Amino acid sequence: MQVYLYAKSGHTIGLDATKRCAAIANALKEFDPILCTSDFRAGAFAKDNLGIKKYVNIDVVRNLHNIMQRRDILIYDTPEVNEEMKKDMKEFCTFLYEVGVEIDGIIVDKSIYSKNQTPNLEKTIFFGDDDYNNLFLKMTKEYEKFDLNLLMGHYFFLGNEKIFSKHFSNVIEEEEYVQTIQNSKYLLTASLQTALESLACGNNPVLFKRIDKSYDDKLINELNLPVLEFTNIKDLINQFDSIIKNYPTITNFKIINLDNYISEIKNKIELFNKLLKT
Repeated sequence: MQVYLYAKSGHTIGLDATKRCAAIANALKEFDPILCTSDFRAGAFAKDNLGIKKYVNIDVVRNLHNIMQRRDILIYDTPEVNEEMKKDMKEFCTFLYEVGVEIDGIIVDKSIYSKNQTPNLEKTIFFGDDDYNNLFLKMTKEYEKFDLNLLMGHYFFLGNEKIFSKHFSNVIEEEEYVQTIQNSKYLLTASLQTALESLACGNNPVLFKRIDKSYDDKLINELNLPVLEFTNIKDLINQFDSIIKNYPTITNFKIINLDNYISEIKNKIELFNKLLKT
């Protein structure tokens, strides 16, 4: 009985689902889970940066049956699954968990993102891992250099870093994602997942909403997380600077406890193994 996690990922989607599934996979590491991503680079990023041991490329969730066996366990984070598909998947799997439904809450890997008492980067901006339409590039290229660190996105186009270096005081490669989130005292980001990781480190993120993404407004409001609307980069940074001078109190920030899921999976796997031996 194998545990699988599937995360929708790619150059037009980003890595938020991959980061959530990697956090869950690490919590379930005693079961030797396999992370499935719809882009091979996402799995490689998770192995290099997020502690993942095993990953495989599965282009769409429908193709999971090519590697899974009946009675395996699946955790998934993707909008691809409709109700009919979910019914079939429940019949196929021993346990089926959908992130945001059965596993609902703030998912951050506490073994990676923990309180940092001495962040050494004052201000950083992170647009997200994807920018297929070059929205961020268009925002920045008409302005002079900003006194701000820029963390590159994993799927940014090759060569963009040379352009960004003309507009930001320091450009940080995507391979330093984890260290940058840990060490940025104030973070301006369009990724809610990244903002949550920043909060777990005891830092102070400000979220700005991309026009090509949707957001969990209920969670944002519950946290009292400061939010800015998508605008030109100069106004955005000015508003960011204004907010961090009097950063609000974050409320209701609590990372989900996965112990019940771990126990449920462990009991089922142990029972299954006993039955195999009889």
